[in-house]
Amino acid sequence: MEKWVVASKKADFKQIGIRFGIDQVIARLIHNRDIVGDENIQRYLYGKLEDLASPHLLMDMDLVVGILSEKISQKKRIRIIGDYDIDGVMSVYILMKSLRDFGADVDYRIPERIADGYGLNLRLILEAHQEGIDTILTCDNGISAVAEIEKAKELGLTVIVTDHHEVPFENIDNGKRQILPPADAVIDPMRSDCTYPQKNICGAVVAWKLVTALEERIRGTTDEAMRFLEFAAFATVGDVMDLVGENRVIVREGLPALENTENVGMQALLRATNMMGRQLGAYQIGFVLGPCVNASGRLDTAMKAIGLLLETDPEKADEIAQELCRLNDARKDMTEKGREDALAAVIEKGYQFDRVLVIFLPDCHESLAGIIAGRVREEYHRPCFIITRSEGCCKGSGRSIEEYSMFEELSACKDILEKFGGHPMAAGLSIREDRIDELRRRLNENCSLTHEDLIEKIHIDAAMPIAYLSKRLVNQMQLLEPFGKGNERPLFAQKDLHTVDARVVGKNKNALKLRLVDANGVSLSAIYFGDAQKMYEELHIKNRLAVTYVPEINVYQGRESLQIVIQNYKVY
Repeated sequence: MEKWVVASKKADFKQIGIRFGIDQVIARLIHNRDIVGDENIQRYLYGKLEDLASPHLLMDMDLVVGILSEKISQKKRIRIIGDYDIDGVMSVYILMKSLRDFGADVDYRIPERIADGYGLNLRLILEAHQEGIDTILTCDNGISAVAEIEKAKELGLTVIVTDHHEVPFENIDNGKRQILPPADAVIDPMRSDCTYPQKNICGAVVAWKLVTALEERIRGTTDEAMRFLEFAAFATVGDVMDLVGENRVIVREGLPALENTENVGMQALLRATNMMGRQLGAYQIGFVLGPCVNASGRLDTAMKAIGLLLETDPEKADEIAQELCRLNDARKDMTEKGREDALAAVIEKGYQFDRVLVIFLPDCHESLAGIIAGRVREEYHRPCFIITRSEGCCKGSGRSIEEYSMFEELSACKDILEKFGGHPMAAGLSIREDRIDELRRRLNENCSLTHEDLIEKIHIDAAMPIAYLSKRLVNQMQLLEPFGKGNERPLFAQKDLHTVDARVVGKNKNALKLRLVDANGVSLSAIYFGDAQKMYEELHIKNRLAVTYVPEINVYQGRESLQIVIQNYKVY
């Protein structure tokens, strides 16, 4: 079930269009994304890296820069401890490469997903102490590691936390009190006392901001830090940050740098995925390149992905990149089986009426739990946790919908959890197997989601006749790129259309080519990807339809033509 919702925000779009030299439809699209006021519109359309906020606005930044500068000059041993996902890999690379260039005695470790779980843990701390490490520097983790960092301090280690996740909290009479770990310094934009203007930056951007400030202290310049922009952009997309504000600028400016990367390992990955020489967007990172980086930490070790980025031998880099692609292919097959098992479990266990799905798949590879949870969420449009059997206890990963904060809801159940952390839209947890049913019960009893919340909303920017479309308008939409979470590709709709010349095409018969005609006889080519045979048969019974669509310029044998890609349809 889905509900089509057309944006109804009002403004003088004609005047906005005149002021900025854009079509009034483009002005409407910008306003729909809550970009209002000339200054904000100017920054949205033409924002540059110079507009990014100073790294010194991050709480504890100057403290961290001071500590690291001293440690580097004293040749103290520094160990970076990251995470095994895209954001963690990019964060470790940025810190490792820059600190090494500054002359630091530095190495890195990544938790083993199966043996260690997420984030800083006791084994890594004891190992660092035994190996004579002086300073632990976390990235993309550490904000929840209160007990672990207490132990590190007892052992005499200096600990610096850089993270971007929600800060743990406790409820008090007049609200919430954040609980910071007892580290020597903590950089996290989610700190309530942090004045950094954009909270939702990823861990790699935090790392990039740190090396920028550190270079400024050590060398009096920030020129070299700019080479890490492409990796900050990669992580921003890969960690599904909202592409608004600074994130939008970072990704827009970082994508061309990625296309022309000088990093030997990234070049190898582009070759292995047939992306070399092609224009890159958020889609290519999110669905082609990123999954290969993630596959390393899911089915093997993220050390391989970091090793790829640090590799300087093209032949060795090609070998690693090919291996990451093979791991990703295996991950795809395992994910599909897990998705089928999860959907079957929903029916067999009678969970289809739960507002929060908690599905126990004991034999599922725990690294795939989050992906599978996302697939089930798409199917049922409700929050979903997939929990798997692991060493010592069970581990789970969840994916949510906009109306439900997973981190908040898990916080209300922390008494039955061994460990948890994350964001409103995604979270991870550890739990004893005998507590899973209780977690399912409590999450559903505490759930305030309404029936309306559980209906998928298709957000439409404008009801726009196909007759208004032009190549000029479609070209102007490039001003709104990059598209992604928080800055979705514009979606339009029109009803009272009928079709001619519909035919199923494609090697797998998964596309329907057709021509749409409006009430005035204006026609336009269209294509639909999905269950093409079903749509074809429906159109033979009833020929009127409403569609949501994305316009594009199709290039075939050197010739350009306007067409629309149908996203949703209703036949009547």
